[in-house]
Amino acid sequence: METSNAEILRQLARPLEPIPTGQAAVLQPLCGVRAVMFDVYGTLFVSDSGDVGTTRQELCRQAFSAAMEALGIPSDGIAARGVQYLADAIQESHQRSRSQGIDHPEVDIVDVWRQVVAKLATSGCLNGGGWDERRLGRLAVEYECRVNPVWPMPGLRPCLAALAEKGLALGVVSNAQFYTPLLFPALLGQAAESLGLASDLQFYSYRTGHAKPGLVLHRMAAEALGRRGIRPADAVYVGNDMLNDVYPAAQLGFRTALFAGDARSLRLHQGDPRLDGLAPDLVLNDLGELIGCV
Repeated sequence: METSNAEILRQLARPLEPIPTGQAAVLQPLCGVRAVMFDVYGTLFVSDSGDVGTTRQELCRQAFSAAMEALGIPSDGIAARGVQYLADAIQESHQRSRSQGIDHPEVDIVDVWRQVVAKLATSGCLNGGGWDERRLGRLAVEYECRVNPVWPMPGLRPCLAALAEKGLALGVVSNAQFYTPLLFPALLGQAAESLGLASDLQFYSYRTGHAKPGLVLHRMAAEALGRRGIRPADAVYVGNDMLNDVYPAAQLGFRTALFAGDARSLRLHQGDPRLDGLAPDLVLNDLGELIGCV
């Protein structure tokens, strides 16, 4: 039987503990909250995307080789070229989208890998046949698991359960790819919906071609909440990035919580003029701290 992408995510995952940031928590009761929306990477899941510079490049080459070999493809001598083709394809996709007026574009990672395989085949490094959507998706997952290991943030399951018990609507607004929703069944044993995250309140960038900090995803979330009779002012958005998360949410009237629970992923963007005068309503060092604030 063919291994599913969720099973690959499960098999390649390893426990990760968050690294304390030393950020001072800001906790206060927020009255009238009826919904909580979350970022995924660095908020609901510990995300270890690796170091930068030459260490990162070597990690990517190793991940490329391992991903190819997992599909039964010899990778001798093609990893460096493949990683470069991958970076080029992402950059070219972003440029095309920006030329069409999308300020903060998101790629279709399967299409990106399709271009990588085509270039490797054209250069004689790879057999270009047999690369259907399923196989390209498998390659994307094998690579992603190695360059961006993830693990559920401590307290994730009880946090969602406690918020759902309060009768709050729960959802997601995240920069993501097709494998992101699979993290829930892969690492928590349940689909996101079974954990309380409503299907009509999940917004992932790969589905729209628009990424944060653009306002498209949060605007869609605001409209979906509106159909439930919930205003942005009655919702809290929780994320680990002041620019990608707090800024767009605040622009649309959401209340905001900066998740400062892991030094790997906390992004303050100090000095960015877009953040002048902007402060989140809450600063959380643990997901459980949210429960007593809403």
